[in-house]
Amino acid sequence: MKFLERTLGQVCLTDLETFPVLTLTGPRQSGKSTLLQRLLPTWRYVNLEEPHMLEFAQEDPLGFIANYDHEVIIDEIQRAPKLLSQIQATVDKDRVPGRFAVTGSHNLLLLDHVSQSLAGRTAIRHLLPLSYIELQDAGGATATLEEHLLRGGYPLVHDAPEAATTWLDSYAQTYVERDVRSIRNISDLNAFRRFLRLCAGRASQLLDLTGIGNDAGLSHNTVKSWMDILETGFIAFRFEPYFKNFSKRIIKSPKIYFYDTGLLCRILDIRSPNDLTLSPFRGAVFENWCVVESLKAFYNRGERPRAFFWRDQTFEVDILLQLSADQLMAIECKSSATPLAEFIKAPLKLKKIVTDSDLEPAVVYGGAETQVRSTGAFYSWRTLGKKIDMELGSLP
Repeated sequence: MKFLERTLGQVCLTDLETFPVLTLTGPRQSGKSTLLQRLLPTWRYVNLEEPHMLEFAQEDPLGFIANYDHEVIIDEIQRAPKLLSQIQATVDKDRVPGRFAVTGSHNLLLLDHVSQSLAGRTAIRHLLPLSYIELQDAGGATATLEEHLLRGGYPLVHDAPEAATTWLDSYAQTYVERDVRSIRNISDLNAFRRFLRLCAGRASQLLDLTGIGNDAGLSHNTVKSWMDILETGFIAFRFEPYFKNFSKRIIKSPKIYFYDTGLLCRILDIRSPNDLTLSPFRGAVFENWCVVESLKAFYNRGERPRAFFWRDQTFEVDILLQLSADQLMAIECKSSATPLAEFIKAPLKLKKIVTDSDLEPAVVYGGAETQVRSTGAFYSWRTLGKKIDMELGSLP
């Protein structure tokens, strides 16, 4: 398999010059272990997906770390969480930087263990599927917007594009269901699949747990628990609203998005570019991609995302980026290939409301040409990641 360079790589190397432990989380098959093995070719590698290694780590964490106590990559560490306490004891005896690099395909579950065991001892980074910038740099960018949204960003999809549909189908069926079982004991997987499809159909919308429960025939507590599973397994996430210093009219409910549009399209049974072009979900899938691409711009620089949406009782802005303490960027996402003047109305309206920050109104649309107009910039979808990265890089 060919390797696609990951922007986060240099951040990880810098972390290992400072911290004893690097913790790298992200979805299954997002490239975590491949990245670390390429960055650290002389380090030993242990995969806890291998039964004999998992048994050793679970039954004798002290002996395991005694064998692997320096310059070792431990893959899928959430499968043996007791190792984290042992790593803590080991690094406390010798805080030399660059001793352990651990990966995990679970998010909140793993970070809970990290917060208990490795606070102050580890840098925590998130590797999501490939950004459009990374694909462009590798010469793997797709020709059309529909092809890109349909394919998503998982490295294996771009390594063998002819098998993309089969691979994503398998991922949706195998990895998702396996993670469901490993995170929580769910007896009725068919009910969970229905729940997953309902969530996919609501991507880019406000998260209404009660509505999903009513449609799925599930209790509110079950839906809440299953949403936690999607977040823990890096399948979907809550996107929070921006409501700093504004009136009570602001909507404070989060929205739901999926980490990868290729997977989202498979769950929605969108299987070809033509299907996507004609789909009523086209706009939602595009908005979903814009939000995740924005998150990747922050994560790949080693920064916590400062990305939100704005919504009150009268209008909504899809993405609001907090670039600095007094600098904002309001982005409206439109899948249309034609940039219409009306697209920027909501960001311009927000600019009049936000008086304590410099707000740049903008539109990201499905066409090829970036246009700078008197009202604000209309960015081609191909330039979104580079625009955000440039803005973040220009900050002091």
